[in-house]
Amino acid sequence: MQLTLHDYRNKVLGCWLGKNIGGTLGAPFECKRGVFPIEFYTQDTHGEPLPNDDLDLQLVWLNAAEKYGRSVNSSILGEYWLMYVVPNWGEYGAGKNNLAAGLPPPLSGYVNNVYRDSCGAFILSELWACLAPGHPEIAVQYAYEDATVNHSHEGVYAEVFCAAVESAAFAEQDTRALIGIGLSYIPADCGVARAVQTVLEAYDGGRSWQEARKRVLHAVPSTFGLLGTPRESVAPDELEGAMGYDAPCNIGIILIGWLYGEGDFGKSICIAASCGEDADCTAGTLGALLGILHGAAALPARWLEPIGHSIKTLCVNRGDQGLRVPNTVEEMTERVMHLTPRFLGSEWVDVVGPADGYRIRMHEGAALRCHPRRINAFAERSFLEQLARQPFGVRHDFVLFNALLDYQGEPVIQPGVARTLRLTVENQFFKQQWLTVRWHLPAGWKVSPGPAISLPLEQYHCNVGACSVEFTLEAGELNEPRYDLILQIQSLGHHSQGLIPVTLLNLPRQG
Repeated sequence: MQLTLHDYRNKVLGCWLGKNIGGTLGAPFECKRGVFPIEFYTQDTHGEPLPNDDLDLQLVWLNAAEKYGRSVNSSILGEYWLMYVVPNWGEYGAGKNNLAAGLPPPLSGYVNNVYRDSCGAFILSELWACLAPGHPEIAVQYAYEDATVNHSHEGVYAEVFCAAVESAAFAEQDTRALIGIGLSYIPADCGVARAVQTVLEAYDGGRSWQEARKRVLHAVPSTFGLLGTPRESVAPDELEGAMGYDAPCNIGIILIGWLYGEGDFGKSICIAASCGEDADCTAGTLGALLGILHGAAALPARWLEPIGHSIKTLCVNRGDQGLRVPNTVEEMTERVMHLTPRFLGSEWVDVVGPADGYRIRMHEGAALRCHPRRINAFAERSFLEQLARQPFGVRHDFVLFNALLDYQGEPVIQPGVARTLRLTVENQFFKQQWLTVRWHLPAGWKVSPGPAISLPLEQYHCNVGACSVEFTLEAGELNEPRYDLILQIQSLGHHSQGLIPVTLLNLPRQG
């Protein structure tokens, strides 16, 4: 299936317009619990959309992607987050705090972060979908890198689900097929999947959208709507979830608006916003999805005219040099379209001439779903395996090899308590390598099997190999609040090397 440049522009522009419309519609009902009779904007818009972190934070990611192309990863995104993102609330602040303490993603999204399962990741999924139209297997890779900066588990699953659905929406129109595609990229037993299934069962059972909302709040209780609503004014049969466990419920609300809206743009986003909770995020994400599905040309003028085409920022630092912020959705669309060939490469993009630009070859049907992908003649790898590495598996990419350091728990060291880390190194060349792995440790620390060891990195016929080793660290007396170690990996006969920073916090024992 091919996507022409004209149709691609129409869908990407529809995405950003829908994002602005839904975000503006839902903003007055953010952090509120209840059922609200929303039929149109409830505030004076003065011809402009409301500023919203759901869109403006993606402008930061756009700048990173423009500089680094398909090499952009969670480490790069983390640095851009520290440099250009202003807020310190919830998961945003927790992620920034962990990054500043030297904890890389995905550790930064997990440690001391009670909002790790909240909504601040899935609201940023559209950029990756637009850069990989009809290729959810690519979009979810970048969604994972994005989400693990300041989320883990349900927060990550929510963004992966949205990115898969939105990417597939460039190639697939059927709602049930798209939902199935999204579910295929996340664990079947996670809270996001449970919320989606709850909505599907309510819809198929003939329940009203109001009843579907109540069932979602029971299946995956949230606290988001209680942030701005006194508990005494909430119906007594509506459950209160654990603090920060908000992404599953709000993904469920997106599904409620999508299914019960039955293809009508205005009805769909109004139902989502009417469910309250994180209303600007749910209506904004649904608006973006419907914009992709139907294109900008199909968006009703009554929704566009009150807010125009501008982009208003709330959470990004526009004062420092280095961040180029588009001022209109058209400018953002053109920048995304200019970048897409770098992301997809010649494997999926065909240049067809000056008049028509390029065309994108997309997957279709079952190929849009998550499948194990063969990495060599002996092994397959599924994206679900990558999801399972978070929150403690930190990946490092080098020229000769890739390395995964699994902390196997929180990055904590305590006196006299041994802790084990597992290192896996994967060959990047069709050539055997002898590796020297050396620890640079504080005085008095011990490590087994030793501070310096050799590892064979195999190359099997026409296939690369991998090797793994576990290290057990033990510290004596601890006098610092944190310790920064270096794990050095060198390949015999090569000048490049891998240096892995390992940060361990000196925290008191719990209990």
